[in-house]
Amino acid sequence: MQAIPTSPEPPRASVRQLFAYPFRIFFLSMALLSVLAIPAWVLQVSGAIQLPLAMPGLLWHQHEMLFGFLSAGIAGFLLTAVCVWTQTNRMHGVPLLLLWGVWLAGRLSLAFGAGWPEWLVQGLNLAFLPLVMMDAGWRIWRAKQKRQVPILVVLGLLWAMQIGFITRLDMAFSHGALIMAMALISIIGGRITPAFTSGWLKRQGINSPAVRMIPALDLITLLSLILVLAGMLAGMPRTTAILSLIAAVLMLTRLFHWKGWLTRREPLLWVLHLSILWVPAALVLLAGSLLAGWPANAWSHAAGAGAIGGLILGVIARVSLGHTGRPLVLPRGMVTAFIAIQIAALLRVLTAFKFIPWHAGIGSASLLWTLAYGLFLIRYTGVLARPRTDGQDG
Repeated sequence: MQAIPTSPEPPRASVRQLFAYPFRIFFLSMALLSVLAIPAWVLQVSGAIQLPLAMPGLLWHQHEMLFGFLSAGIAGFLLTAVCVWTQTNRMHGVPLLLLWGVWLAGRLSLAFGAGWPEWLVQGLNLAFLPLVMMDAGWRIWRAKQKRQVPILVVLGLLWAMQIGFITRLDMAFSHGALIMAMALISIIGGRITPAFTSGWLKRQGINSPAVRMIPALDLITLLSLILVLAGMLAGMPRTTAILSLIAAVLMLTRLFHWKGWLTRREPLLWVLHLSILWVPAALVLLAGSLLAGWPANAWSHAAGAGAIGGLILGVIARVSLGHTGRPLVLPRGMVTAFIAIQIAALLRVLTAFKFIPWHAGIGSASLLWTLAYGLFLIRYTGVLARPRTDGQDG
């Protein structure tokens, strides 16, 4: 009797595998934080629960989305990408575990640190980004890759905003951090989005040279965002508004050259273009808040939920497949996740303008955000916790 061939058993998931490459543990932790912190914030602000937070609830929410969620995304992406850029060995094993432990300690200290010494809470939270910058900066310096220096400069400014925020509890610094987050999107999104788009169009037999990257325009856009930060910190609202509009026009010009509408059949690409489109939208809303009194939480959520939340979801969905040796085919449900995060951002902005009642708006936006990142956890936890399919390290 002929034996029936069986397919090989898939490699088993393990906690150890999560520390084989930075993107694994940080992408998973970031998504888990997202689906826990957003509902917790809604329950906290509605009075349903009272967490022993180390700072006022609104400030905790802002800090965790900017310096908990975003910083984990930065670490996962940058510490993975910089190894490829510089051809150096990845951080993994015990060093990665210790770095992740610093990130986790910051989250726990803010969520449960009421009554803890301020210096301890601040120290735990301010330690993470410098460690990320040191690891990336050492590799970049050794490889003499001056092209990567702007990323370190923007990260340094982002950390300066965190210092101001956590020591002074002043929302002006969280707004400055959002500007620097959009500057990071300008740099990193400005590299991967047109490159991925051009490659996909070429494979589809479409005119890929139509996608253009203009280095001078990229640099001017980045400088304009840094000037927006300077104007904001200097307390010059009219100048900041004008600079925001200039930065918005520059970003829209770049997006036009990237030809995002040609990628409408590929979710892994259109999610990047659509998410980056929230950057000029946020800058216009910022100008409106400074010149016409539009609500400030409209531009901050366009930047935070739309640009940051949407782009990170799109990037981690792609990176998690590519860096584990899997084909770039979205798992089932992830298109729903991409749509949900965009609608969540739109609802949050409309709620800020009071087109939607506050409770209904914040509740529905939070549910959609949680759905989006919850779907990522469901579909990608196994991907992140299992070895590469090609047998390579990482």
